[in-house]
Amino acid sequence: MKPIIELEDIRREFVVGEEVVKALRGVTFTIHEGEFVTIMGTSGSGKSTLLNILGCLDSPTSGEYRLDGTPVRTMSKSQRAILRNRKIGFVFQNYNLLAKTTAVENVELPLMYNGAVSASERRERSIHALTRVGLGDRLNHKSNQMSGGQMQRVAIARALVNDPAVILADEATGNLDTRTSFEILVLFQELHREGRTIIFVTHNPEIAQYSSRNIVLRDGKIRDDTLNHTILDAARKLSELPVTDD
Repeated sequence: MKPIIELEDIRREFVVGEEVVKALRGVTFTIHEGEFVTIMGTSGSGKSTLLNILGCLDSPTSGEYRLDGTPVRTMSKSQRAILRNRKIGFVFQNYNLLAKTTAVENVELPLMYNGAVSASERRERSIHALTRVGLGDRLNHKSNQMSGGQMQRVAIARALVNDPAVILADEATGNLDTRTSFEILVLFQELHREGRTIIFVTHNPEIAQYSSRNIVLRDGKIRDDTLNHTILDAARKLSELPVTDD
């Protein structure tokens, strides 16, 4: 399997007044194609800083970051934005959908920055992505006409539409009830089985039981990096949960 994420001695420092805050203190790891990795850490662990670097939203102070073979650290903001759009599919805790906009229009958004994709192809790919996440009958529904779980599925479809090298999920089940959270976990496990590379940033240790690998941050350093040899089945857990009104 080829490496998708390569971090070598990543450090990130911020100057706050007269103090230098060392958010990341030499983080090194590699994530290969097809892995489903959870990244965990409490407040102050460096998790959010790492997320921003992985997502090409920020650059490290020192160290090397390669995304699908491309060196990122020395890129300009505009270069990182192009790379981010082509290589990363984001799924956020708060969905980040455009209000008063249909599901298919929300999913089309990343493709609008790619001049090589025509309007008809953009619509076709968006419909395919929404159908893949089980929303083929909700194409023209707006955010205020959908449940939290449905909105998160729209967000996942939007993350998939560019066929990214990696899906980066930030607390993607954080705003959902237990049953809906497991419905979303089922979808992530299906995508993993299809060969998708997934990085799931979370504070919830239960999520780690459903991924293939778990990285734990503390005080800006990796404190644990382990493979999960007994991955629990989210679909089985879902079947055991009581059905509630959405």
